[in-house]
Amino acid sequence: MTIENIRSDFALLDDWEDRYRYVIELGKALPPLAEALHTEANKVRGCASQVWLATQLVETDRGRALALQGDSDAHIVRGLIAILFALYQGRTPREALTVDAQAEFARLGLKEHLTPQRSNGFAAMVERIRRDAQNALD
Repeated sequence: MTIENIRSDFALLDDWEDRYRYVIELGKALPPLAEALHTEANKVRGCASQVWLATQLVETDRGRALALQGDSDAHIVRGLIAILFALYQGRTPREALTVDAQAEFARLGLKEHLTPQRSNGFAAMVERIRRDAQNALD
């Protein structure tokens, strides 16, 4: 799923309830995270829900790129993870650092419809991905 697909699907949904259900469906479509990756090292701090993000670098024709996996115990958060993956998956670390996930979050209307705790959790996930991308460059 690309961010363009998500944007166009959002545009077709008139009310927030439908968009909320759509975000949950995105989360249900995420591949399961291997139990071995549900570790303290992969746990994201600052989220009200349990969230795990695992970042690997894979070789592509454009160089090393992010390969992200994730999971949460909350359906809506799994959907937010799916949106983040649409923004970051397959990007080089340098490209990942140019992504403005918060602006996309606001563009989709998520900022005003999620609780402050969920918004803070989203910010924590973005920061984790950005830190992993920066570490890959160092």
